[in-house]
Amino acid sequence: MKSFVKSSQTMRDKNAVGLATACGILLILPGCLPALHRPLPAPGPPQDFFLPRSFQGATGAENSSQLEMREFFKDPHITRLVDQALANNQQLRILAEEIQIANNEVLRRKGTYLPFLSFGSSASYRKLSDYTLEGSDTYSNFLLNRPFVPFPNPLGNFLVPAVDVSWQIDIWRQLRNARDAAALRLLGTTEGRNYVVTRLVAQIAENYYMLMSLDQRLENLNYVIALQQRSLEIAKLQKQGVRGTELPVQRFLAEVRKNESDKLLIIQQIIEVENRINFLAGRYPQRVERNASRFIDLALPKLTIGVPAQLLQNRPDIRQAERDLAAAGLDVRVARANFFPKLVITSGVGYEAFNTKYLFLTPESLIYNVAGGLVAPLVNRLAIKADYLNANARQLQALYEYQRVILNAFTEVVNRVNAVQNYSGSITFKKQQVQALERSVDVAGILFVNARVDYMDVLFAQRDLWQARRDLIETKQQQLSAIVNAYQALGGGWRFGPREPASPVAAPTPAPRAEELPPPPAAEVSAPPAAEVFPPAVPAARAGLLGGRPNSA
Repeated sequence: MKSFVKSSQTMRDKNAVGLATACGILLILPGCLPALHRPLPAPGPPQDFFLPRSFQGATGAENSSQLEMREFFKDPHITRLVDQALANNQQLRILAEEIQIANNEVLRRKGTYLPFLSFGSSASYRKLSDYTLEGSDTYSNFLLNRPFVPFPNPLGNFLVPAVDVSWQIDIWRQLRNARDAAALRLLGTTEGRNYVVTRLVAQIAENYYMLMSLDQRLENLNYVIALQQRSLEIAKLQKQGVRGTELPVQRFLAEVRKNESDKLLIIQQIIEVENRINFLAGRYPQRVERNASRFIDLALPKLTIGVPAQLLQNRPDIRQAERDLAAAGLDVRVARANFFPKLVITSGVGYEAFNTKYLFLTPESLIYNVAGGLVAPLVNRLAIKADYLNANARQLQALYEYQRVILNAFTEVVNRVNAVQNYSGSITFKKQQVQALERSVDVAGILFVNARVDYMDVLFAQRDLWQARRDLIETKQQQLSAIVNAYQALGGGWRFGPREPASPVAAPTPAPRAEELPPPPAAEVSAPPAAEVFPPAVPAARAGLLGGRPNSA
């Protein structure tokens, strides 16, 4: 009895020593972690880390990014193109699969901290050698109370049903932190798709307005060609009346041919821009329906920029960078937990026998086991340290990326809002320039008919008018592009309201070829250029640009 008490006391002492050793290891392990790197200090004062309170002094109570796409772009052609792009664009479909992959990763991470349960069964036969220790034991069949009757040889082994359970206890929240990091990356991937949607909407609208500007340039070129053809006919009549020479005829003819050549180049640009829109919409080349209203007078909703802090909420790319930064912080915690012990519990239960008639005898054929393991790395932890430091470096990368995205968003808003203001002011002056040049062309035409000025004055006046009209159209197109890009920079374009009812869509119409264009208008010698002498599909230039009509000479 004394010896039993002494042995029990010895066992308790050994257990206490083992427990104390384990606790000491757990206390020592945190002190063995490598030091983390910190972000580099900013060159300026601490306030440089924060967003400014205004966009260089400009703020507003409202923010245009809160407007839905259909409220900002009220053109039904744009909204239909965007709807088709949301349904058919291949890049958006790829991103949808990326979101599905990220969602599956969350499910995988969620399953790691739950118990693993497996089920199976097995059957086997094995012949043992009589001249081995294991084979000689088959001659002592004590299980069947027949000591001189051997076990059957070959010997069967049947195991059914075998249920195994394995469970890693998430002591340090390693597995749950990995799950949360995957969930944050899922949200980040969703925000990334929203950002691509904003860029897609901006690209469609920008190319749409470029297409309208090319239509206006083609109309302007037709108008100038009509003017030059009229001057060409006047030069021919003056030559016939011995009031002029062949030189004005050839100069006007060369100018007409030059502009007719430029006309074909503009048509090619129209085809390319149309196909660029078709590609964004996920459809094959076809004609793009567009608004036929006056391009120069086209107006989009007035921009309101709000305050810079709203960018953190409205810009999907900033929210994506924020989610990635939070996920990178959890990755550091996951890597840090590898320095600590892991507790794994395993167990199993089933029936096992060498003959199927004994397979389900309970409790004789019943087998089960329960075990727990506590494992911690002690020696040669270089790989764990490397993973830990890599996670720290990726966290710093995510931090710098977050700062870069915010800085880029703020810069984009300032640049594009200023661009809208400057282009709007430039359009006002260019309209006045066009009006003055239109009057000069009218006066030069009257004087040339009466042989009061040289043909070069008429030629230069027409050329200056064509250049001024082209500059006005390009400036208007740049203004609309700046408004679209400012709307996207503020974070607009990914909010969508209810779709418009689908209208019947006609069969795709191919882009017009050069030979299908209307022929140049017939020249009218007796009267100065008016709206009725232009091609039927092209109104007078003043009616298309500035809302007026040319003054008759």
